[in-house]
Amino acid sequence: MRSLPPSLRPRLVRAAAPLLLAAACSRAAAPPAPGATTSVAGPAGARGAAPVIAAESLMAHARALAADSMEGRAIGTPGGARARAYVLRQFAAVGLQPLGATFEMPFEAAARDGSARRGVNVVGVVRGRADPERYLVVTAHYDHVGVRNGETYNGADDNASGTGALLEIARWFAANPPAHSIIFAALDGEESGLLGAAAFVRQPPVPLARVALNVNMDMVGRNARGELYAAGTSHSPFLRPYLDSVAARAGVTLRLGHDDPNGPRQDDWTTQSDHGAFHRAGVPFVYFGVEDHPDYHRPTDDVERLQPAFYARAASAVLDAVRTFDRNLAAVAAARPR
Repeated sequence: MRSLPPSLRPRLVRAAAPLLLAAACSRAAAPPAPGATTSVAGPAGARGAAPVIAAESLMAHARALAADSMEGRAIGTPGGARARAYVLRQFAAVGLQPLGATFEMPFEAAARDGSARRGVNVVGVVRGRADPERYLVVTAHYDHVGVRNGETYNGADDNASGTGALLEIARWFAANPPAHSIIFAALDGEESGLLGAAAFVRQPPVPLARVALNVNMDMVGRNARGELYAAGTSHSPFLRPYLDSVAARAGVTLRLGHDDPNGPRQDDWTTQSDHGAFHRAGVPFVYFGVEDHPDYHRPTDDVERLQPAFYARAASAVLDAVRTFDRNLAAVAAARPR
């Protein structure tokens, strides 16, 4: 996530005014079965209830992807290949369909340090019922930084958490087909310079003109204040009403911000995760993530430090946002700058 090295990235400060303070979260006594979704009442005064993805399912993905055996999931490594194999199995299990002969989309690119890297994006789709030729792309990177100086960087929050959320959101839409087609892309090489995202937009599986929006997740598994940020409305103000409606239902405190190009450099997340490649290609984005925590890009970013209750509520808020955008995707596409 936000792939500048830690030495260049001071801890971020809260930058945006709260949209709505959600009700206090508590762990359920008996969590749903893996793969299940449930409904809970939203905050006081909320209109309706947002679907909730089971914490058990999310944590199972995070434990698998952030296991020591994955060796930090660096691009082009055996650990990265093992992580990809897990994601491939899950894409088939949750009911996604490939856009070609396979879910795998290999690419070659130069990393930030100038070295040549070969990565593989994992891409699947749920076809829309009403307008299958208009697309929303949901992304999360599955790679991390690997092993450094003999220490394994497991990257539980960065970004096993986002990948797990992507898988469970895909499961929900496979069981509840959307109006428009949704592409789910687990991207490789984010930590080396957004390589997988750049490859995706350079050779997209569908014409980019048909992609109305990118929703990206990177670090959604923990936050001591119960806050999740949605960045992107400074660049695409027409998206704000939809996110306002999600905030009113969310089980987390959803804030808008970290996307002001005129603010402090380290406070602007516009190009600091995979949505940056979509932004450069002219595709509007919404990026969901948390502010940095003490384990960011450290070997202590382990699954035990994730917060299952927050993780489930954050993933559910993203699911609600994707559902909201799907219902309004014609309007979103019409507002997209040409």
